[in-house]
Amino acid sequence: MNTDIGGRIKRRRQKLGLTQEELAARTELSKGFISQLERDLTSPSIATLMDILEALGTNVADFFAANEDEKVVFTPDDMFVSEDAELDSSVCWLVPNAQKNALEPILVTIQAGGSTYPDDPHEGEEFGYVLSGSVSLVLGLRRFKLRKGDSFCFKPAEEHYLINTSSREARVIWVATPPSF
Repeated sequence: MNTDIGGRIKRRRQKLGLTQEELAARTELSKGFISQLERDLTSPSIATLMDILEALGTNVADFFAANEDEKVVFTPDDMFVSEDAELDSSVCWLVPNAQKNALEPILVTIQAGGSTYPDDPHEGEEFGYVLSGSVSLVLGLRRFKLRKGDSFCFKPAEEHYLINTSSREARVIWVATPPSF
C-alpha cells in the first residue's frame, strides 16, 4: 500500500502556508530532512512523524484518513429529496453526507401555503437565497418577507422556519453551519 507520506506532508504544509524552513523549525528537524521526507527519499520514525503531524495541526487518524480524491462535484443522482406532504414542502440535500462537513446546503421547495418544519434554536449561522417565488422567514415573533433574489443570514437563537404565503411555488437555497437539517 502506497501511503505517500511525504506527498501528504508536503500538501498539508503548503495548505497551511508553511515553508520547509518553518516546518523544520517547529519540529526541530533540518530543512534538508523535511525536503527528503517530502520527496519520499527517507521515512520518518513514528516519534518524528507524530512531531510533524502535531506541527501541522493534525493527528495520525485524520492524516491518513484524508481522502484527497474526495468528491467535489455532485449531480442530481447524488442528491437526496425528502417530501413532507403535511407541510407541503420538500428538502433536497445538495451535498450527500454533509452532516460531516462544517456547513450543510439544501434546496427547499415550498408549495403555495406550505412551510418548512420549525427548527429550534441552535449554535451556528444560517444563510438563504430565494431562487424563485416569495417566502416569509419567521424568527421567533418576527417575520421577514423575501422575494426572488433576496437573501437572509442570521444566528438561529430562536425558533425559525419559512412560510410560503404566495400563490406559487417558492425555491430557496438554505445553508446551515453547523449542519442541522
